[in-house]
Amino acid sequence: MQIHSVRTYPSSEDLPREKQLAWRIAEVAVDPVAVDNEVTEMVGNRIIDNAAVAAASLRRRPVVSARAQARKHPYSPGAAVFGLDSGETFSPEWAAWANGVAVRELDFHDTFLAADYSHPGDNIPPVLAVAQHKGLDGAALVRGLATAYEIHVDLVKGICLHEHKIDHIAHLGPAAAAGIGTLLGLSTETIYQAVGQALHTTTTTRQSRKGEISSWKAYAPAFAGKLAIEAVDRVMRGEGAPSPIYEGEDGVIAWMLGGPKASYEVPLPAPGEAKRAILDTYTKEHSAEYQSQALIDIARRMGPKVGDLSKITDVEIHTSHHTHYVIGTGANDPQKMDPKASRETLDHSLMYIFAVALEDGSWHHEHSYAPDRANRPSTVELWHKIRTAEDPEWTRRYHAKDPNEKAFGARVVITLDDGSTITDEIAVADAHPAGARPFQREHYIAKFRTLAEGIIAKDEQDRFLDLACRVNELSVEQVRALNVIAPADLIGSVTAGEGLF
Repeated sequence: MQIHSVRTYPSSEDLPREKQLAWRIAEVAVDPVAVDNEVTEMVGNRIIDNAAVAAASLRRRPVVSARAQARKHPYSPGAAVFGLDSGETFSPEWAAWANGVAVRELDFHDTFLAADYSHPGDNIPPVLAVAQHKGLDGAALVRGLATAYEIHVDLVKGICLHEHKIDHIAHLGPAAAAGIGTLLGLSTETIYQAVGQALHTTTTTRQSRKGEISSWKAYAPAFAGKLAIEAVDRVMRGEGAPSPIYEGEDGVIAWMLGGPKASYEVPLPAPGEAKRAILDTYTKEHSAEYQSQALIDIARRMGPKVGDLSKITDVEIHTSHHTHYVIGTGANDPQKMDPKASRETLDHSLMYIFAVALEDGSWHHEHSYAPDRANRPSTVELWHKIRTAEDPEWTRRYHAKDPNEKAFGARVVITLDDGSTITDEIAVADAHPAGARPFQREHYIAKFRTLAEGIIAKDEQDRFLDLACRVNELSVEQVRALNVIAPADLIGSVTAGEGLF
């Protein structure tokens, strides 16, 4: 990897394009390096993973609304929308919008955490939609997604957004634009302009993940993917972008991130170096914010040791700065302790999640968030006994470069009414690559089968899995069929409210 140093430059100090981060990103995107077999297999896994969580979301209101919007924009050749017949196609930016919301709604797909946090699987809907629309084969799709994952992960490694209250989709927009550029075989100049436009239009505040969290949490990544497609379209027509977008005197670093004196170190592949960043990412076994994954696993382990949970007087979770301040009591969000809070808020409340996992010994993407579950008196009582605390050692491990040191877990101390304590700790979730049960192809398929049950017919599940498991070999028509189709009566059983279209 090559480290690219990024800082602000005054307008009087000319910064050549070739030294700008957006240009370096574009250079990575145009590098024709072959995709490793491991990467190709993982791309297939993540296509399966996205389809699984999308299938489970097809009847949820945000997804129904996004799908209704997309259906107002039919287009041929166009792209497919999850749940609908692949012969019904839509303008690719609207297909990416609908599919992006479906993928993100349950907060249940892949993740990468470093200087910032991210869900790189959010790149799949826009890149796939453009591949379907432009008639590209599976090998091109894999190359595009390998680039999108690479750029997304590298930006997350080098630039912290949440410290400055910027939403993480600001890394997604440039990554998706770069991935689409690779997919289409665009020039360095074109991708450079698209990356700049995508960053400029997707830099938003992280209030979408603070306080009373609404359905916009699911829409925000879809918004970034949609805007990335639109940015590529504009620059292909000869339009430009603000430049230098990261380093300019009035650019992103100077006014939205660390300020004029800040410097960031972004790792990017050297020329000819394989794009392998997707292998650094990890998916979720449980439908909840990633940093709660390991805590669900340890709660399942500790519950039987406690026995009678009514004897608990206090639960303290010693964890990283990020976990404490984003989903823990350090966030100082009273909504995280409110039984009437939205699902989106509850899946960002470690206190709620740990309480339910302790009581149930399991986690379910629907039942664990049901209003009657959140309002159960024993749960509310236990929930309000739980607090988090930042531990410098867990913060260090969260940011560790050594994969053997990197951790997203915690040490949990449960105090009982007789004064005794039960203590346990966990470094990573069981499903993490370094965990007790790392996810492999069979686990992705099992997750898909579970979430698609009762929604997608068995023969349709089989058809989709056959395609996804050999994505690199797919023809143009097979890429266009890389979509999960639900029965028409299921799709017709839910309707969206009236909008403008």
